[in-house]
Amino acid sequence: MASQPVITMQPQFTAAPQVGQWQTGMLDCCSDCGVCLCGAFCFLCLSCQVAGDMDECCLCGSSVAMRTLYRTKYRIPGSILNDWCAVLCCSYCSLCQLKRDIKRRKDMGIF
Repeated sequence: MASQPVITMQPQFTAAPQVGQWQTGMLDCCSDCGVCLCGAFCFLCLSCQVAGDMDECCLCGSSVAMRTLYRTKYRIPGSILNDWCAVLCCSYCSLCQLKRDIKRRKDMGIF
């Protein structure tokens, strides 16, 4: 008669949270000229598009809070201070980066 093996350790499943990254850099405007042109000639329109993509108020699209919310949702490293500096120093580049990232994540089916 064969004896049953005794299990001394239970298998564990540990899913490490994936650390994300921005799909494009702050100054990668040439990677999607349409977004950059929209931001350059109608910043408010692009801001409303970003807010709409994230189901937020139209006036929040270019805010530090929106950038921080997006960054934490996709586990992109950074801090609120980094977000504040990005929006303060170059709100145009910051907003375009956010919109490009949203577009790429939609194309990949992970937005």
